[in-house]
Amino acid sequence: MADVLDQDEVDALLNAVAGGDLESSDEDQDGSDGQMAGAAQSATPVQLDVHTYDFKRPERVSKDQMRALEGLHETFARNFGALLSGYLRTIIEVKVRSTEQLTYAEFTYSLPTPTSFSLMSCEPMEGQICMEISPLIIYPVIDRMLGGGNAELYIPQRPLTQIEQRLANRIIDRAIDALADAWQNIIEAKFEVIQQESNPQLVQIVAPNEVVVVIGFEVKMGNRSGSMSLCFPFAVIEPVMSRLTSQDWFNYRKKEIVGDNRNYLVENLGEAKLHTRCYLGRTTIKVSELLNLEVGDVLKLNKEAKSDLIMQIEGKSKFAGKIGQFKGSRAFRVTRKSKPGEKI
Repeated sequence: MADVLDQDEVDALLNAVAGGDLESSDEDQDGSDGQMAGAAQSATPVQLDVHTYDFKRPERVSKDQMRALEGLHETFARNFGALLSGYLRTIIEVKVRSTEQLTYAEFTYSLPTPTSFSLMSCEPMEGQICMEISPLIIYPVIDRMLGGGNAELYIPQRPLTQIEQRLANRIIDRAIDALADAWQNIIEAKFEVIQQESNPQLVQIVAPNEVVVVIGFEVKMGNRSGSMSLCFPFAVIEPVMSRLTSQDWFNYRKKEIVGDNRNYLVENLGEAKLHTRCYLGRTTIKVSELLNLEVGDVLKLNKEAKSDLIMQIEGKSKFAGKIGQFKGSRAFRVTRKSKPGEKI
């Protein structure tokens, strides 16, 4: 009858197995058992790459796409700050503070109440996005628009009045213009305010557990500062997510910027004024002949009367043509480009 191990012996055996102190017997080193042991030793253990996954907050936007969104809205922040500075006649700084993925419920609960909360459409993308501007900065901006100074301002804990909302809409309209300019590198989107609320929790654009991308900004005006947030539901930006990889977005944006700069330069150069001069020809005379010139005298030039005349632009020969008259004024008709070294 086999010996029965007591609890102390069982615990010692388990500890030895766990610590690797258990040595194999001589029988395990011979025959088929030895082959199995050799095969087990030659096998490389497989290391599994395990990550924690939260089903309540799935990461649906990659890190590259988040970086691309952050870079895109840094451009928006610079343009928006420049527009506000010119409109309010004071220095306004707008900077990206954070870029993160949240659920819509977490986003709305993180906002103060009351606040300036605008719901916007973004055609041709389906759905709506949100823009929130903190009372800590919207009231000082409104005070500045009404002629206020840099004195300490009391921030009321109430929704905006109708007059204040109309003034705030001017700021929101400029934010929409800057946002459309920033997004045009990805898609020609048209943003439009369709609803405004003071309590964010009353606006449900998506399910509470739906993933949204929140871009947080810091707005500074003198000694005043406040936050601004843009909320993009994943369902809204999902169709254009393939364009938001950092490399593709950079190449696409670079191509667009080159085209925009070219059009800008051409448009501004088109308004530049140039000095033009048309030469009938050249001749050489003596100083005595010059002093004795009278009305009716004829000077013989170095080219025939039927030859083309040369037009110079800023001292450079560019075109050849004929002189004439157009609507009562002297005119020059261009017939061809001038040849290199062609006589004036």
